[in-house]
Amino acid sequence: MSDYTPSAKEVKALRDRTGAGMMDCKAALAESGGDIEQATDLLRAKGAADAAKRAGREAREGIVDSYIHTGGRVGVLVEVNCETDFVARSDDFTAFVHDLALHIAAMNPLFVSSDDVPEEYKERERAVYLAQSEDVDERFRDKAVEGKLVKHLKEIALLDQEFVRDQAEKKPRSIEELRAEVASRLGENVTIRRFVRYELGG
Repeated sequence: MSDYTPSAKEVKALRDRTGAGMMDCKAALAESGGDIEQATDLLRAKGAADAAKRAGREAREGIVDSYIHTGGRVGVLVEVNCETDFVARSDDFTAFVHDLALHIAAMNPLFVSSDDVPEEYKERERAVYLAQSEDVDERFRDKAVEGKLVKHLKEIALLDQEFVRDQAEKKPRSIEELRAEVASRLGENVTIRRFVRYELGG
């Protein structure tokens, strides 16, 4: 820990940016010597660690939210769970779920996480990438195919996608990082259970 003492203005700026608690923001700024980027990373790491501790706790409450894109061409339903009805009704939780529905409408993920992707889907993708890699040296072909598959899975798995509202940021958060931050602020296990996305004529 450095001897740096952050100002109230710096603490507020970091809190506005991350949504973390005031004391956590103050501690992160002190540890980073006032470097807001480093302090942000420290808070993200703390949020992920805290969320990991909560992951084993049962999340049976929550809400189902909907989002209809302007013009009614795209619609989303998403279910997000937490541990208590009190948190499910909080502004922070409902705002997160609504942002999530908006993100799904915009980014069209196919699965919640890469662990949910069926093996048959992966095998079809591997076959396509193998056909595309015929000009790659045989010694490196399997590695090239797996690299393309990993990249593709990150693009279609909701938790791995970059949050649509963060895309102009220098370090956009993944949906998993955003979920961990919300879980840390609320002090409960927060899980994205399922979603469905409808597109007119799709």
